[in-house]
Amino acid sequence: MGNCFTSSKQSMAELAPCDFIKSTPAVQLYGDPTSSFTLYLHLALLYKTRALQFTPTNDPIPVVQFGPETVSGPREMMVRFIDVKLPQPPLMVVVEEGGETAALVVKMVAMQHRSVVWHLERMVWWSEDMVTRGGKKNGDPTMGSARMEVRKFGKSYSQLLEVMIEHAQMEERVLFPLLETAERGLCKAANEEHGRDLPIMNGIREDMKSIGVLDTGSNDYREALRNLSTRLKSLLDHSKEHFQEEERDVLPLMEALELGKDQQLRVLEQCIDVMQGTHSHLFSFFIEGLLPREAMQYLDLITRCKEEKLVASMLRRIIE
Repeated sequence: MGNCFTSSKQSMAELAPCDFIKSTPAVQLYGDPTSSFTLYLHLALLYKTRALQFTPTNDPIPVVQFGPETVSGPREMMVRFIDVKLPQPPLMVVVEEGGETAALVVKMVAMQHRSVVWHLERMVWWSEDMVTRGGKKNGDPTMGSARMEVRKFGKSYSQLLEVMIEHAQMEERVLFPLLETAERGLCKAANEEHGRDLPIMNGIREDMKSIGVLDTGSNDYREALRNLSTRLKSLLDHSKEHFQEEERDVLPLMEALELGKDQQLRVLEQCIDVMQGTHSHLFSFFIEGLLPREAMQYLDLITRCKEEKLVASMLRRIIE
């Protein structure tokens, strides 16, 4: 997916623009460290440069300084200014014709799909690498021993599984009932799809338990790794197919409901509330699966329907 994050364990200070960041001049950010506005700009700048210097102040309006140039103002203007000064990776979303009228929740669901697919692709690649090594240690010292790496792999899968389950619950509790009020049976197939992959998802968890107790490098260990990798590939393929079907057949129906802006915001808030783990302790993990401009767009959606304190808390989870 071209995501700039390289490890869910990396701090934001070590982050991305890995494909884009070259040497950049020092950038100064001044602002209230408890303000979601300041934290939002802090995240935007961390996507752009490692040469960021943050100075806490009591001023509720943050200030960004590039050399002799200083700018302060509305959030969109500030991000646009940052994009002009540091073009890569781009953060501003280019609105396609008709895109400005898209239901807010449709945008959110589509980005959730992209994050899940990115994480699944990452885990498939990781599992294939473990199969190739057959129990030998990873060259990355942060992974530790082969058994330690399996535990890290299991933790990542558990986090992804929680996001996927919450995503399905959000659709079943909020979106599908809303569509069913317009026409009964609209979401029958999509509901059934949610249960199809549970055996695969549970099988992956059981495979990891087996790998955790087998002798590293044994034939049984290598066979268990191969089974794990195969199941993950199946889950990835099924998820891609399911998400494509939803985005083609189900999400456009949300547009057809023609909800007003206030109604859209209420639905958006309900979706966020159902996915509590994703938008609290798993938020940094979830955002890792999005491109920088997608991450900023996702935060924009949250900002539209949630209070300042919650948004600031979510941003701190990413930055710290």
